[in-house]
Amino acid sequence: MFILAVDMLQKLSIRNYALIDNLEIEFDQGLNIITGETGAGKSIILGALSLILGQRAESKYFFNQDKKCVIEGSFLLADEQLKPLFETNDLDFQAETLLRREISADGKSRAFINDTPVNLSILKQVGEKLIDIHSQHATQEINNPEFQLLIIDSLANHESLLATYRGGFKKLKQDQSLLKTLISKADEARAKQDYEQFLFNELEQANLKEGEQEDLEQELEKLTHAEGIKRSLLMATSLLTENEISATSILKEATIQLQNIEKFDSEINVLFERLRSSMIEIKDIADETSLIESKTLHSAERLSIIQQRLDVLYTLQQKHRVANNNELLQVQQKLEDSLAQLISSDEQIEVLTEEIEQLVIYLTKQAQELSVNRKKSIKVVEIATAKTLQRVGMPNAKLHFVQETITELNKDGLDYTQMLFSANAGQATAPVNKVASGGELSRLMLAIKSLLAKHTSLPTLIFDEIDTGISGETALKVGEVIADLGNDMQILSITHLPQIAAKGNSHYFVYKNEANNKTTTGIRKLSADERVAVIAEMLSGKNPGASALQNAKELLG
Repeated sequence: MFILAVDMLQKLSIRNYALIDNLEIEFDQGLNIITGETGAGKSIILGALSLILGQRAESKYFFNQDKKCVIEGSFLLADEQLKPLFETNDLDFQAETLLRREISADGKSRAFINDTPVNLSILKQVGEKLIDIHSQHATQEINNPEFQLLIIDSLANHESLLATYRGGFKKLKQDQSLLKTLISKADEARAKQDYEQFLFNELEQANLKEGEQEDLEQELEKLTHAEGIKRSLLMATSLLTENEISATSILKEATIQLQNIEKFDSEINVLFERLRSSMIEIKDIADETSLIESKTLHSAERLSIIQQRLDVLYTLQQKHRVANNNELLQVQQKLEDSLAQLISSDEQIEVLTEEIEQLVIYLTKQAQELSVNRKKSIKVVEIATAKTLQRVGMPNAKLHFVQETITELNKDGLDYTQMLFSANAGQATAPVNKVASGGELSRLMLAIKSLLAKHTSLPTLIFDEIDTGISGETALKVGEVIADLGNDMQILSITHLPQIAAKGNSHYFVYKNEANNKTTTGIRKLSADERVAVIAEMLSGKNPGASALQNAKELLG
């Protein structure tokens, strides 16, 4: 009896996919065995499961072309290790999490995590943390240098150091990118610095002032028309005060007349006061007109000065393609800012370069510490894996990691590792994909996964017929290793071997139904008696005899 405290797939619901109309499977903890005849639909179930892992779907595989396909997976998240991933993607973290994928007949797809719509990349990102499917053809992962390094790091006990290093390396790349941008901009600015400095000096020497152009243009107009202005002002002054019939003379006479009769009527008194005020105002206007006239002079010298100054302004405006003096001042300010920015960016580049150099020194020390830890871990991995390989019928198998130091920091440090393998005595180790058969590769991956399960939190692991190429006593040993693995995590194993099937904590049988000219796939959990019968059939074929049934019982313990 065991109690798991790990993440697991609780239930899988499949509607309208391939040969499946409507199917629900509830899985158990530990090792779940899935068997069935060839072509019964075991791969269909895996195909449906891959849809909630973000894989592409095609509507031509639908059971009913008039309905949408819906795949749901219910997961129990026993701890909160995945909570940061959920929070990063703005998702609600729940102990019972539901991943759902809906594909309509026209091929449109929608994905949900706990009823929150997500895109496929997020669904895949989360799904890969919950389920890991390994088939006999899955050589890509084991040949991936990142996966090989993951094996070593998982046993090096330096998760905190590696996380700190990767955080620092991320900052390093950001700083280097910023430095590259600053240098590029500084180079561009420096290329036009001389010209901008010339333009700025030219504008600065012009001594531009806000509103100056408007004032000069107005003064120019006044000087140009000085004679006409003076003549009009003299005439106005004369009409207001100097003629016999000037405005002030007429108003004075009118005032006297109203003054003589104001005592007889209060309204006349009001008019008298208004007229007297007007007379005072007209006199003030006349005085001011006379004053302006006396100051209005035609100065050829001043006119020349103004015209020369405006010529300077107009030339600069034309050169910089602006409409007025104020816009010229804006151009001058931009040039000044650009020149100042160049000085500032040079200082910033200098500071950032120093920070990057110090960060590289700091990260290099961390990377060297990671390398030391990995060197120790490699020995442990090699020994532990060899022991497991011996258990599964490969007593002469060797796993060897080559650790080399690279010259430039990367996200993993300064290590390049390569995993080499040999299955037979006297055979030189070589890259796995060059020397391992399908059966050997399956057992090697089983040994690695078994090792990782003891040191890391792996998702639900699915073995898809990794027993290909093995039989007899070897199959029995592989079954024992898979069963041990099921003590630490949830395993789903699709198998054709009775030795492995007998090791399961739960056993599911995939079958075909034929009715109304339609073939459908179903699955059911076997009872204890049914397991005996099914395993006996796996041993001897249809209608097993007493000896096969007895053998099945012995395998089941």
